[in-house]
Amino acid sequence: MLRQVFRLTMAPTTTMATTIMRMRRSCHAVPVRRFSSVARGVSITFCDKSGSRKTVVCKPGESLLEIAHANEVDLEGACEGSLACSTCHVILEQSVYDKLEEPSDEENDMLDLAFGLTETSRLGCQVRVTNDMDGMVVRLPSATRNMAVDGYVPKPH
Repeated sequence: MLRQVFRLTMAPTTTMATTIMRMRRSCHAVPVRRFSSVARGVSITFCDKSGSRKTVVCKPGESLLEIAHANEVDLEGACEGSLACSTCHVILEQSVYDKLEEPSDEENDMLDLAFGLTETSRLGCQVRVTNDMDGMVVRLPSATRNMAVDGYVPKPH
């Protein structure tokens, strides 16, 4: 029975020993990566139009839009992060903005449609959090321009 299984999984030029070796390698356990104190989480404070603040802890690599939706922060994101609207417009601190890469042409085109555009405006779907952003404050503009349906706020997934 075992030989039949190997015959089905082996390429014509592969020996049984080579196949067993490959199977053993693929079955090795990968060590679990533990969070160090540096990677325990990044603290971000969202400040809405009324001035109320909400501090959340997130993982590096997540977008500001994903973080906002996961923590019930009122950041719309009508296009669900596909870079087709400006409803996830956020205003960053100058020190954080300076550390980011320049916005792409597509992001700049969408930012041109954003309400309350500033020098440090970015789209939340395009900003990925890094460890050095720990403690930053993200301000939400006083309004958004949703071309699809004005006033409609989609529920996060």
